[in-house]
Amino acid sequence: MTTAAAVRLPGMDHVFTLPGVYAPQYDTYLLAEALRREAVGPGADVLDVGTGSGALALYAARLGARVTATDISWRAVLTARLNALLARRRIAVHRGDLLEPVRGRSFDIVLSNPPYVPTPPGSLPRNGAARSWDAGPDGRAFVDRICDTAPSLLRPHGRLLLVHSALCGTEATLERLSAAGLWAEVTDRMSVPFGPVVRSRLSWLRSRGLLGVDDEQEELVVVRAERI
Repeated sequence: MTTAAAVRLPGMDHVFTLPGVYAPQYDTYLLAEALRREAVGPGADVLDVGTGSGALALYAARLGARVTATDISWRAVLTARLNALLARRRIAVHRGDLLEPVRGRSFDIVLSNPPYVPTPPGSLPRNGAARSWDAGPDGRAFVDRICDTAPSLLRPHGRLLLVHSALCGTEATLERLSAAGLWAEVTDRMSVPFGPVVRSRLSWLRSRGLLGVDDEQEELVVVRAERI
């Protein structure tokens, strides 16, 4: 089990974020650590889906990869482009819904830190900061779409690295990716204190059985899936 304090990688703390853009947090660092082990280097094509601040895209670029990033938020796109400019890294940042901007392309590695927090019933937000984390009653509104569509973007032996909370169902992710023809496993786990979003809906999460009354931490997982 990785501890919350254990994951810090050089160059990931110095990114600028516009208001409403998801800033690097525990899940960002956990996914970066998983990426570090993938032997990314010159010639590798990496896609960062839902890039937010662009921190993960920048980290992949520092490892030598050719990087493409997507986000549906114009603020996130502008933030990621600005951070790439400040870091003097070439990253192609496109605005669009998840993988739509890169339909028809293929990559060696697809990264994603999508919205995954279970959300009380109602329509998903179309703007504002909550769009970075609200993901429907089971937290899988975006995770499932990535599981279903990312395999078509992977080259032979390409890898998907996906981070999310155990609250939205780790086994469901593994099963969905396996059904899509990928070999999937959990490679990283981290227990972290509840953030403000989870704390704000503790009663609802407990009423649904997603958290126990004595739970004080949330587990994050990285799922690695490979196209064989």
